[in-house]
Amino acid sequence: MSLEGQLLDRKSLRAVTGKSVDWPELAKDCVAFANAVGGRLLIGIENGEELPPPGQRIPADLPDVLRRRVGELTINVAAQPSVVTAGNGAEFIELTIARSISGVASTSEGRFFLRIGDTSSPVLGDDVMRLASERSALPWETLTSMEVPRTQVDATKLAALVAGLRASDRVKPSVKEKRDGELLDHYQLARGEWLTHLGVLCVGLQGDRARLGSAPVIQFIKRDAQENKVNKLSWDDYTLSPMELVDAVWQDVPDFREFYEVAEGLFRTQVPAFDERVIRELLINALVHRPYTQRGDIYLNLHPDRLEFVNPGRLPLGVTPGNVLHASVRRNEHLARLCHDLKLMEREGSGFDAMYDVLLSQGRPAPVVEEGPDWVKVTLARTAPDRQVLTFISKASETYPLTQRERIALGLLAQDDAMTARELASHLDLSDADALRPWLDRLCEWGLVGQSGRTKATRYYVKPGLLRSLEFPAVTTLKRIEDHRLRELVLEDLKRYPGSSYGDIHARIGKEIPPRRLRTMLGMMLGEKVIQKTGVLKGTRYSLTQDHLLTDRS
Repeated sequence: MSLEGQLLDRKSLRAVTGKSVDWPELAKDCVAFANAVGGRLLIGIENGEELPPPGQRIPADLPDVLRRRVGELTINVAAQPSVVTAGNGAEFIELTIARSISGVASTSEGRFFLRIGDTSSPVLGDDVMRLASERSALPWETLTSMEVPRTQVDATKLAALVAGLRASDRVKPSVKEKRDGELLDHYQLARGEWLTHLGVLCVGLQGDRARLGSAPVIQFIKRDAQENKVNKLSWDDYTLSPMELVDAVWQDVPDFREFYEVAEGLFRTQVPAFDERVIRELLINALVHRPYTQRGDIYLNLHPDRLEFVNPGRLPLGVTPGNVLHASVRRNEHLARLCHDLKLMEREGSGFDAMYDVLLSQGRPAPVVEEGPDWVKVTLARTAPDRQVLTFISKASETYPLTQRERIALGLLAQDDAMTARELASHLDLSDADALRPWLDRLCEWGLVGQSGRTKATRYYVKPGLLRSLEFPAVTTLKRIEDHRLRELVLEDLKRYPGSSYGDIHARIGKEIPPRRLRTMLGMMLGEKVIQKTGVLKGTRYSLTQDHLLTDRS
């Protein structure tokens, strides 16, 4: 797991004190965070470390110096430093950078940067204009220019939306207690006496939604092998909200009900031609991440060998076909938040990691992303699942506590004879072979993946005999597990099972782990604010903190 990402970076205290001060580098990172979604700089923690050096103390005047220098070296950046005491008693500075709402942030020298993954990347040429247009001080979602009264809503849509929010475990109890009108304000569906554009889109009347001009229209077109059109379906009458469109498309397209018959011993099993989770994820992403300031229909083009999702507009600035598996940029922040709370999507991600997981675990190819001048296309191959790979991944997941990254890497290797480190890094959109360690280390340790060679020429593979026999090596004993591996087990367990007791965590990750080791690790993670606990004594429950969840998704 990377300790840095879209919302977090670490810097040594030497970067802002002594002779090695690099203020332009600090200004660059602050501008990059402000132009993205904001973030935090932990100053006083070395790269790759989780805690500051023991005994470290922050000079009393340093927070004021940081605030002043960032203000002098940047434009449209709001940075707030505070001194924090870590779990080991040492101090560091948490510099919180807010998302810029007054315009595009830049350095005082006129340079622009954007946070993409764990890198502060320069924005050059025409992309500066794109950044300016996408960072409007008045987002499309919150405009009320249509002057539609907040009372002019579709009662059925509002009731369904409110019921979904109050039933969701992602919504805080204090929010669920709000009245219907207060929920409209809370989710930016209304402002004052008017519905916002987002409100018209989600709970407005059909006529008002049509007047928006950019409400989504979806067309499904099926073609035969000669590219002749054989079927067409359209959802173009503006009667449905984006959330309702997802269900309508899935239910109305008859081809999504097709299946393959896969031999399994003496029997044949029916397997869907298209996995529902993947189709729904692509639909919600197309609806949530499209630019609503640009007209254009969403096309689902079904060919005998593939299904294409074509969305108007380009990818959000900072996201490319090469980094789509890792980058996370919200174009329509409030719509994304609403769909997240309704459990239709993961707010911080495009869902591509989940789609990779599902498809590769079934022995199917990963989705292919292409970007044109004013469109984005995602292509799914129309192939039957590989029964051998599907069974292998399923059995491996039951035997070992695989993370999502590990399932993706294992699925890729199970479909290929062997891959070099360079090839595998390319398939996973990683910068270099060294970044493969979180994906492969445990798979190699457990004997699920073999390797030969060294450095970039290392070849990784799943042994054919293992793929056929499913006779996995015995699980390595956890009695002497290293701290970083124990930490990863706890993180993955709480990601899957939030609100767990100590006993439940211990039972799932390995009863052979000494109880004192696990309690010590939980205490350290609480001190680092990676996890949080509620209740006391036997009622104590542990979960990941919200900050850690956001950082991990990046």
